[in-house]
Amino acid sequence: MKYPASLANLSHRLRSASEHQPPIGGAIKRGFDIVSAATGILLLSPLLFMLAMLVKFSDGGRVFYGHSRIGRNGDVFQCFKFRTMVENGDEVLAAHFARHPQSREEWLATRKLQNDPRVTRVGAVLRKLSLDELPQMFNILRGDMSIVGPRPVVKDELELYGPAADYYLKSRPGLTGLWQVSGRNDVSYGTRVAFDRHYVENWSFIFDLKIIVKTVPAVFSSRGSY
Repeated sequence: MKYPASLANLSHRLRSASEHQPPIGGAIKRGFDIVSAATGILLLSPLLFMLAMLVKFSDGGRVFYGHSRIGRNGDVFQCFKFRTMVENGDEVLAAHFARHPQSREEWLATRKLQNDPRVTRVGAVLRKLSLDELPQMFNILRGDMSIVGPRPVVKDELELYGPAADYYLKSRPGLTGLWQVSGRNDVSYGTRVAFDRHYVENWSFIFDLKIIVKTVPAVFSSRGSY
């Protein structure tokens, strides 16, 4: 099967990344991730249980949603979230694109929709407050993700990174990151890529702490969140 040149180049980068270069931050960053995620799960366990029940009783569907994402060195992992969409999301999205062709252009450009017809009422609230992403603390414990880093992307999305994909692959994806505290969906995808590259090129433990501190007001303001 033949692939477009861009996909072929991406596949080459993923194969090259499979040599498993060490992640940025090393043992210091990983140790901080483990302690922070374990502490967060322990302290937030009542909230996690309450949110799980809220999702379950809202429509009787699954509580959690796992989606394949590209991680460090091109490894694929299941990124956990509280489910925020209807169960037949693919069908709903296809029907929406048929009725609103302009939405497809928005989707291709950003991989998101500002008015996504798949999102449930409960899911909309969880997304606005970023509560749907709390189960990713388990991804952090497993080593799939970090507290701070580029947001995890799917393979098609990584293609939009172009040469900057090499920087994305050097770091574990993060629960929060420079993009999230700098405008999130209010900025262009190209700007998001630039943020991720800047983060990897300039990583320091202090840089991570600054991003974590900025995450709290960014979440409560819900800026760029949908």
